[in-house]
Amino acid sequence: MRLKSLEIKGFKSFADKTVLNFDEGITGVIGPNGCGKSNIIDSIRWVIGEHKISNLRSENLESLVFNGSKTRSASGLAEVSLTFENTKNLLPTEFNTVTVTRKYYKSGESEYRLNDVACRLKDIHNLFMDTGVSTDSYAIIELGMVDDIIKDKENSRRKMLEQAAGITIYKTRKKEAKLKLDATEQDLARIEDLLFEINNQLKSLESQAKKAEKYFEIKKEYKEVSI
Repeated sequence: MRLKSLEIKGFKSFADKTVLNFDEGITGVIGPNGCGKSNIIDSIRWVIGEHKISNLRSENLESLVFNGSKTRSASGLAEVSLTFENTKNLLPTEFNTVTVTRKYYKSGESEYRLNDVACRLKDIHNLFMDTGVSTDSYAIIELGMVDDIIKDKENSRRKMLEQAAGITIYKTRKKEAKLKLDATEQDLARIEDLLFEINNQLKSLESQAKKAEKYFEIKKEYKEVSI
C-alpha cells in the first residue's frame, strides 16, 4: 500500500484546489513558516477520520473551512481526498486504487466517500485498521510522540506493537461484540421483568374472572330460587 496523492480544496489555508503527488521513495514538503505545511498534515489526519478538533489545531469544524482573506472570498466547503495504491491488497477491498474523501460544509453537513461512493466514518476506520494508517497510529509522528514511546506513556509501546502485529482490528471487534452482548443481556433482563409483570397481571385477571364466574353462578341460583 502506498500513498499516491493528496487533494485539498477549501481546507484551512488551501483556498484553491491543490494536488500533491507522492512518488516512490522519500517526498519532502519544504517552505517558509506559515505557508501551510502543518495544514497538509492536518488534512491527512482529518480525511482518515480524526474527530478531535484539538488534534487538528482548530477550535471547531467551521474553522477547518477556508475563511477568506483580503483578496479571496470564504469557501463554503472543506474537501480532502487521499488516494492509495492497493496492488498488494493490504486494504480490505478488491480495488487496486482506493480514494478516501471527506467533506464538511459550513451549513454543518458532513460527507464521507470511498471511491466516490457514500460511506460512514466507521467504514473508513475499518478500512485502515491495522494498516498503520489511522488517527491513533504511528504513521504520523509528531513532536513529543517519540518521548511518549520511550517513556511508555499511556501504554504507547504496547499500542505500537499491537498495530504492528495486526491485532488491533480483533480487539476492536471484540469490544464491539462485548457492547452488543451487554446490550442484548440488558434487553433480555427488561423482557424478563416485563414477562414477570404480565404474569402477575394474568394471575390477577384469572382471580377476578373466577370471582365474576362465581358471582354469575350465585346470581343464577338466586333467580331460580326466587321463581
